[in-house]
Amino acid sequence: MSNLPDTGATFSNPVIPGFHPDPSVCRVGDDYYLACSSFEYFPGVPLFHSRDLVHWTQIGNALDRPSQLRLPKETPASGGIYAPTLRHHDGRFWLIVTNVSGDGNLLFTATDPAGPWSEPVRLPGVHGIDPDLAWDEDGTCWCTTAGVAQIPIDPTTGETLGPSRRLWSGTPGAKAPEAPHLYRIGDYWYLLIAEGGTERCHGVSIARARTPDGPFEPCPANPILTHRGTDHPIQNTGHADLVQGPDDSWWMVLLGVRPGGGTPGWHVLGRETHLAPVTWVDGWPVIDEVPLEAPAPAWPLQPPVTAPEVRDDFDTSELAPHWVSLRHRSAEDCTTKERPGWLTLRARGGSLDEPDVTFVGRRQQHVACRVRTSLDASDGHGGLAVRLDEQHHYSVEVASGQVRVRARIGPLSTIVASRPAPAGRVVLRAETRELRAPHDPRVGPDTVTLGFEEPDGTFTALASLDGRYLSTEVAGGFTGRVLGMYATADSAHFDWFDYEPLDD
Repeated sequence: MSNLPDTGATFSNPVIPGFHPDPSVCRVGDDYYLACSSFEYFPGVPLFHSRDLVHWTQIGNALDRPSQLRLPKETPASGGIYAPTLRHHDGRFWLIVTNVSGDGNLLFTATDPAGPWSEPVRLPGVHGIDPDLAWDEDGTCWCTTAGVAQIPIDPTTGETLGPSRRLWSGTPGAKAPEAPHLYRIGDYWYLLIAEGGTERCHGVSIARARTPDGPFEPCPANPILTHRGTDHPIQNTGHADLVQGPDDSWWMVLLGVRPGGGTPGWHVLGRETHLAPVTWVDGWPVIDEVPLEAPAPAWPLQPPVTAPEVRDDFDTSELAPHWVSLRHRSAEDCTTKERPGWLTLRARGGSLDEPDVTFVGRRQQHVACRVRTSLDASDGHGGLAVRLDEQHHYSVEVASGQVRVRARIGPLSTIVASRPAPAGRVVLRAETRELRAPHDPRVGPDTVTLGFEEPDGTFTALASLDGRYLSTEVAGGFTGRVLGMYATADSAHFDWFDYEPLDD
């Protein structure tokens, strides 16, 4: 059901592919801004800008200083930063998050969403994850958390201004009422939540009240969105946020996954950000299923003028915002200044199995893609990794005169293949390819091929591995694949890194 005009243009979901979950969106004039969860990665909370809700460009990371984001070495994979809410109020941007690895709920502000963002305001009286912010006409700031509970706060000091109250917790019997967002729309306050867990039973439900603190009346059509029990290519739909377009139409951003392979289906890119139109019937929002292809918004689309660069030559003093590291990043361990035009990594941990390994990577955003990097390992050991967590990763590395492929799957770790390394720099390469229309229900979602290039450019594939073992359905957790470079002894120097989508 949609009352949007059909312009003939379409857009594709996801609008932000790859590991970009728990989207929260706000509109300021003609601009839209969106934030996502980042878990154990530093810098944290990637921030995006759009003029049309369809094309998004990363403009920074809100938490880019150690004083803002403390992730101890013992932070587990899928720990760290959960579920931000991004809002614009009284001329400022407000961002509230949960650091589940020690600092609890934190609030940050900025005048420019590209940064810099403030030091954190701590909220010791606010308990629970997925915090939301909403201001009423009197200026009271209401913070609502998973559960679903609500408490008034002073957002400038973090002080709580009253007791925490339980509100409405979704469909009776549904697990994990979370991701609350509170809005004033027309004559009602609407409370949007996720429920059912962020796996296949994920869904979106809503209730409304005359005042921000309730009592709340549930929508008779709840859940207003879910793909549970369907064969839709997008699954796990939930954790949504609402935003209004310039023509007064309404839209929803939400997370979803794209499982592949046989049974039970494996998603490897993580939970991705999707977009869906919203219509209103009898004072309630109505959302059809989230399509892979959908009619575009009525206003002009504004795609990027140029395609994303395939290669990063590391010619700038600071890394681009899409590069992330594990738990922290220091100038001593990661720098482009030691050898101009190169990224130098100094080893902390001795392998990718260790939480403090020196690693710089970017999210895998395409089911089929190729990554390459030119490595000078004359001063140490380093390589190229396809990572999900410390217990699930594949890598190709240069160490002790050998190029070798290593696989870690749960408690098992092995060197799959090894060859003598070419002299001098070595170009390492990894490719992912989707396995289509499996006739065997046990077939995985894709293959990961790792190897190196000979001096004449010939690719030597050392191993092709089953991609299901680097999936959330196998490993658990909330993240997706990250592709990148690492050092495990002394120093490794990387001249460039290529990321290239493939036509599979």
